[in-house]
Amino acid sequence: MRMILLVVPFLLSLFVAWARHRVVNRVALLGTGAIYLAVVTSWWCSWDLDLEPAWLAGYFTVDPLGLFFLTVMVLVFLGSAVYSLAYFQEQKLSPGREAAYIAVMLLFVLAMTGVLLANHLALLWVFVEATTLTSALLIYFERKKSSLEATWKYIFICSVGIALAFVGIIILSMGSQSIGSLFFADLYLRAGEINPFWLKMAFAFIIVGFGTKIGVAPMHAWLPDAHSEAPSPVSALLSGALLNSTFLGLLRVQEIMIRAQQQEFANFLLLLLGFLSLLISAAFMLNIVNYKRMLAYSSIENMGILFIGISLGKTGIYAALLHSVAHSLAKGALFLTSGNILHLYGSKQVADIRGLLQRDPPTGWIWLISLFAIAGLPPFPTFLSKFLLVQAFFTAGQGWLSAPFLLFLLLIIFGMGSAVVAMTFGAAPAQAPGKIPLNLFAYGPQIIMLLVLLAIGLQIPAPVQAMLKNAAGFFH
Repeated sequence: MRMILLVVPFLLSLFVAWARHRVVNRVALLGTGAIYLAVVTSWWCSWDLDLEPAWLAGYFTVDPLGLFFLTVMVLVFLGSAVYSLAYFQEQKLSPGREAAYIAVMLLFVLAMTGVLLANHLALLWVFVEATTLTSALLIYFERKKSSLEATWKYIFICSVGIALAFVGIIILSMGSQSIGSLFFADLYLRAGEINPFWLKMAFAFIIVGFGTKIGVAPMHAWLPDAHSEAPSPVSALLSGALLNSTFLGLLRVQEIMIRAQQQEFANFLLLLLGFLSLLISAAFMLNIVNYKRMLAYSSIENMGILFIGISLGKTGIYAALLHSVAHSLAKGALFLTSGNILHLYGSKQVADIRGLLQRDPPTGWIWLISLFAIAGLPPFPTFLSKFLLVQAFFTAGQGWLSAPFLLFLLLIIFGMGSAVVAMTFGAAPAQAPGKIPLNLFAYGPQIIMLLVLLAIGLQIPAPVQAMLKNAAGFFH
């Protein structure tokens, strides 16, 4: 079953690129999402067919942590795939252009799947690099000068980051010569044998390298440009799935540090980068002019929150995992809705968007409610995850850090809320001629994401609670 998730998108991407037919394009895109959903559901129901060749079985695995992030990725991918149908209509793409978009998106999903299933550190690194190459083509898809600049910036910064992560892997292999393996199972089992000096140095390189791809400050420079220039369904995937997949790679290395009893060093770096991300996000959010860049800085903030969470012990890890689900779905809804706003107004500038509720009530309400979801207002699960993080500060004996944490969150919410409220209310400008009316595909994915968030926030369903506990229980 594991290989289905790797083989199907690869083969369908080739078939789509060859056929270049509108029906084939859309069946392949939605069909891949349906297959992923069916496989993930079967794993949650404890039903699996182990059809992998023996030589591959050790390189890809499905553990609770990987399955957790794979489930989140599938939900965001399905939403992006459905919304892409509205994007195709709005852009009036030819079958050939659609085929190029879908083929690359399937390869991008394949690369993220490889990261989530990889059981070998070097193999995980290869797939992280593959996500850079495939997503770069999607960022440049609209072929504008600004998107070209954003793509080159993304490739350059992330390539430097991933090179540093590779150096960290080499250093780790030097410090673990007695183990002679980079399989995670071996590294976890014999983490105490790794030389502490080399392990700390390796983690420093890896956290900078993977942190660059995750988009935490100060390695975040590519993220606002890339997320703001990519097509909206691609932006949703970048923020709601790509960042999570690389974050999982860092979590697996963090577990090595925990088992080697070097977590204090790791936690210090995680806290430092986490708070720096909140500071940078707050500074830019108070003077935001581009609403897609606003969402990108919100992603930096939320990745910083995840860094802080995993440095605060069991409670913090549970809160970080809950927050990752909430952020992925809320940010997916926001980025998809930003595509509606761009279609309606033809601008990414906050100052140009007024009267959204009057111009298109469904888009206005989704935009406003999605703000509540990402800001942490009850009953959305971001409220619970942030509350648990404050509790984790005190449990970890660092209660004083909750004060700057809450201050940064308030500044970010104020900046983001001011922009969203200004865009949503007021008198709408005259409607631009020649716009294709929005259809159900432009609203449905966001509505479903918000309903899922409400269901989790009101009372975490038993399967979701089990999923969170199993994923959090991965850590030693």
